[in-house]
Amino acid sequence: MNTMTLDLKTYAKQVRVTDGVFGTVLQEQGLLAPGRCAEALNSENPVAVGLVAHSYVQAGADVIMTNSLMAHRFGLEPYDLEEQAGELAEAAARIACKAVEGSETKVFGSFGPTGKIVMTCEMESGEIEAAFAETASGLVAGGAQAIVLETFNELTEVYLALKAVRSVCDLPVIVSMAFAYGPDKTATMMGNTPADLSALAATHGAAAVGANCGVGPDVAVKITELLRATTDLPIWIKPN
Repeated sequence: MNTMTLDLKTYAKQVRVTDGVFGTVLQEQGLLAPGRCAEALNSENPVAVGLVAHSYVQAGADVIMTNSLMAHRFGLEPYDLEEQAGELAEAAARIACKAVEGSETKVFGSFGPTGKIVMTCEMESGEIEAAFAETASGLVAGGAQAIVLETFNELTEVYLALKAVRSVCDLPVIVSMAFAYGPDKTATMMGNTPADLSALAATHGAAAVGANCGVGPDVAVKITELLRATTDLPIWIKPN
């Protein structure tokens, strides 16, 4: 696998196709019971996770993600796995990297929000940054070529995540939020807009901006238009 730093802006000059999801596929295969931790399978059943990843490579994905959406201390705490956060993130990246061997497919390491409301000071920002940095370090050690911060609802938390990633590596970072609220469904749950995300990306050095999850492809088209109107960075779109 190419270990050179990926120039995301050049790479995104042509349309690239990403993968789908891990958890839902693993559930459909009877390998993940509802309510169980998908990230735990990175150590418990890496073969199964690898087969899902490889299936996306075979289907023609230019980019596959790591099975690490909640592979940080906050996401793993309900399963008593918080001490394994870095280990599970690294395993997720290694599994994905193995799945793309012999292909041109890139591996982007991903993680999502804590589930806490940062603006209420429910958790100390330093604690959040440390948890995100631990996960990012694991993804980097496992071979990820870029980092995707996905499904975030609060701009402040995106900033903390971006800052955390920057503290451990210089990989390109994609910042992606879940826009599904407001009259036209183009704001996050906390009221942030695509323009807000574009401004943060420009100020703090993100390599791309985007939206994931949300309410479907139709709204994603509108969000894409709003992002393009406010940034010249590559745009990452993965709607439900």
